[in-house]
Amino acid sequence: MPARTITVASLFTSCLLTAAMGTGCSEGSPSSAEAERRAAAPALDKAQAQRILDSYADGANRVRRKLNRGALAGIEADPQLSMDDASLKLRRVIKRPPPEVKFSNTTFYIPRVSGYPHWFAAGAVTGQGKRSMRHALLFTQAKPGAPWLLTANPYPTSDALSTVALDPDGYATPVEPDEKNGLATAPGKLPEAHAALLTDGPGASKASLLADGAQTSETYKALKQGEQTLAGRGVTLSSRFSPTRYRVFALRTKDRGALVWYVLKQNEAYSSSKRGQLAVGGDLLGLAPVKAARTRMDTTVLVQYLAAVPPKGRATVTGMYRKAVIAHGT
Repeated sequence: MPARTITVASLFTSCLLTAAMGTGCSEGSPSSAEAERRAAAPALDKAQAQRILDSYADGANRVRRKLNRGALAGIEADPQLSMDDASLKLRRVIKRPPPEVKFSNTTFYIPRVSGYPHWFAAGAVTGQGKRSMRHALLFTQAKPGAPWLLTANPYPTSDALSTVALDPDGYATPVEPDEKNGLATAPGKLPEAHAALLTDGPGASKASLLADGAQTSETYKALKQGEQTLAGRGVTLSSRFSPTRYRVFALRTKDRGALVWYVLKQNEAYSSSKRGQLAVGGDLLGLAPVKAARTRMDTTVLVQYLAAVPPKGRATVTGMYRKAVIAHGT
């Protein structure tokens, strides 16, 4: 590859963050809607949730051994499915299978929900020592009799799920996306606010709902610096984030706040007037031929987030999982 070729690997990078999570209890009575949810029957118990997690691990390891993308649909749903499918495409190209899936230190957070989708979360760890990784897995069941599928799995940098409040029977309380009772902001407002911040900066409308941090203000700064660096090499990059159609899930926390799962879409466009200046690389491998980008490369990226919404103050992003899922070169 010529020395001046710019490898397009998607500028947005994962960064670790340190987030302090409140775990104390505050005074306050639940809303009537929340009281109704607390009275609902849970969709399953912890023993059943453990079997679902074990079955997922078995299925993931079968996929791993053969890099069988087709089998993913039997154990995952979007957005996780699209993201892991793209990851397998990359691993086929680099000929490196994903690591074995073996969960430890597992804790389940099963909400009392009426209607579908049924869902639950699980905190778990894979790997050991310096290679260990935390998971905030979220499984859903779309309708009666449907399989339980892994729908989201952002990687928290702390034991964020330990802040989820449990009732005397050990079950969690769901928070609806539009519910603001006792919260600094409704969970469903986070995608729009986060997308605005990453696209237009901390001064954007509603961006103040989110605290400064590695996945918010620092990411925006890094993107702007990256754009300037590429411009100096003759490459123009534009990047825009937007909310997605994927459902927002949330659980009540011990401090009467909420722990929230949500997803953003990032569209990147790289261009250069000089042919051959761009090349496909990084997490775009497998999505387009290496030489597909002659003068332009357009990518679509999905980013899962885990965030803590307090009763008062700004929401803190505590985890993420990012993967490019589409790339087109011209």
